[in-house]
Amino acid sequence: MKSFFFILFAVVCLNSCTSGNSPEEMLDDDMEMMEDEMTGNTYAGNFISVAHTTTGVATVNNDKTILKTTGFKTDSGPVLEMYLATNTDADNYISLGVLKGLDGDYEYTLPENVDYDTYKYVIVWCVDFSVNFGYAVLEKS
Repeated sequence: MKSFFFILFAVVCLNSCTSGNSPEEMLDDDMEMMEDEMTGNTYAGNFISVAHTTTGVATVNNDKTILKTTGFKTDSGPVLEMYLATNTDADNYISLGVLKGLDGDYEYTLPENVDYDTYKYVIVWCVDFSVNFGYAVLEKS
């Protein structure tokens, strides 16, 4: 919590040197921006195992340009891809590409204008066998 206030203080001080706004106005603007970041602008979900043990967290950044997997782990397979899908069967999906790794933190570029209320499943999909290794349900956070 101390670091939060230190960063906020630093931002206010730096902004006061470059703008005509009062410190109170800048503090209000900064607080509003931070509240936006903490309420409903991102999507996230925990991976759930299906055909193979799959764990970790999937998060979409505020700009909806990057899907990040944190603490991600799954089993090896012949051809594994990361999908955004409308359901766990991947009837309708967007491929984010070949899985970047089996154990760690990875980032995938997201296409523009995705409706995350429709494409809310992040799936580790085995292409050769049409098998869902595991998935995360993206929910507003």
